[in-house]
Amino acid sequence: MPTILDRYLLRQLLPTLLLCLGTVLIALLLERLLRLFDILAENSHALPAVFKLVLNLVPYYLGLALPAAFFVALFVVVSKLGDENELDAYLAGGQSIARLTRPFLAVSIVLAVFSAWVFGWLQPYSRYDYRAVMYSALNAGWDARLQPGTFASAGSGYMLTADEVDKTGRGLRHVFIRREVAGREELTTGETGALTPSDDGSRLTLSLVGGDHYRDRPGAGLLAVHFATLDSNTAFTPDAPPFRARGGNERELSFPELLGGGLPDPATPLTPAKIAGELYGRIARTLSLPLLPLLAIPLGMSAKRGKRTASLIVAAVLMLLFHHGLQLGESLAESGKVNALAGVWTPWLLFAALCGYIYSQSLSRPGDNPVTRVVAAVEDFVGAIVSRLRPRRRASS
Repeated sequence: MPTILDRYLLRQLLPTLLLCLGTVLIALLLERLLRLFDILAENSHALPAVFKLVLNLVPYYLGLALPAAFFVALFVVVSKLGDENELDAYLAGGQSIARLTRPFLAVSIVLAVFSAWVFGWLQPYSRYDYRAVMYSALNAGWDARLQPGTFASAGSGYMLTADEVDKTGRGLRHVFIRREVAGREELTTGETGALTPSDDGSRLTLSLVGGDHYRDRPGAGLLAVHFATLDSNTAFTPDAPPFRARGGNERELSFPELLGGGLPDPATPLTPAKIAGELYGRIARTLSLPLLPLLAIPLGMSAKRGKRTASLIVAAVLMLLFHHGLQLGESLAESGKVNALAGVWTPWLLFAALCGYIYSQSLSRPGDNPVTRVVAAVEDFVGAIVSRLRPRRRASS
């Protein structure tokens, strides 16, 4: 059962973890939200889909943000214990670093189970839903409104633009239309124009005033016609073909489906190498969470000795190397260049060995670990170089 000390450490950890997780998650989603607006801004009919797209991105960014937020929360809590001398009192009371690690390790196991659910079930379905919503948004029917200086697809091969557009989006000036019919190209220009959709929204009347029409006629030359007025009525909201079924990509498969070798009768068959690389990659990311206390606690204890910034930089570099190492291993495994077990689990084993080594070295001497010793050696080396250069500068001056 949790002791008073365990409950105290958990009360310090959980609010910090939630704050870090929320901050990182919001930052990532805001960056992606701006990109979505850039993609969908030209189609005002697709903008309502942005909320659905962001909602489906939450599981993906949650999987990225959870390890980083957990590590930062552990580092902050342990550093705070050291700054307020609570860690010294804890060790003086006969408690060990291993005992201090126990509640944090328990939280990491709970987070690993949650992460398995996110990676194994939530992410695959949300990834497919994101792609389906994006497909529908990009292929949504046009609302018969133009933005000045942008091209709009009006269906039936029509592509039109206008230099000036009124507030309604349907009164046009300096209109240019391109249409491709059976491999032939037609160009139409107009001094002014007006767009009028039908009541049911299925057809569009385009009225032009004072323009020219050019048609390419193979074997008969170019047809050029000047007109005073021209009315064109055509369908402009054709239904896009339905989006493909789920399972066309290994990232859209859940854990049971990956274990079963993919979906039965998939539209796009997946190779065993891709399935194995994806499965092992998800498991390795899930099992990386219990390793983080072994890295965060020693580095957090060394923060009291003035190595806080250096420790955070080293930790960030190690976690980035681990993340990109897993990505590289997955890519090599999915391409069939290396065995999936070797490609994915080699980075995990190296990261686990490094975390275990740093943690074991700090058990006998809390606050001292290989990272702090390397940082101190680098500082001494740089300091020695600086001290040697100073007398030379003074002598030359």
